Amino acid sequence: MRFQLRDYRIEDGRLEDFVGEWRRLILPLRRKLGFSVVGPWVSAQESRFVWILGYDGDIREADARYYRSEEREAMNPDPARLIVESSTIWLEPIGVT
Repeated sequence: MRFQLRDYRIEDGRLEDFVGEWRRLILPLRRKLGFSVVGPWVSAQESRFVWILGYDGDIREADARYYRSEEREAMNPDPARLIVESSTIWLEPIGVT
């Protein structure tokens, strides 16, 4: 399974709106399309939303399918409109003995 750490800075004063839309729109569709989700976590002071997205298989292709899906294209309002800045970090497993 491959994982990404996604870190979003949300428009000031809109973090609660983003969290509600993410829970109602993004999370169910991600799960429906086979993704696993860890978190999310927020930092209200910094207006940040952080989560981990995982997929067992080609996560890049699965992510492209997600964005091309009718459900994602039909999202209204689109929660992404509230993201001011984002970063994605690929996470690699390490062996622990």
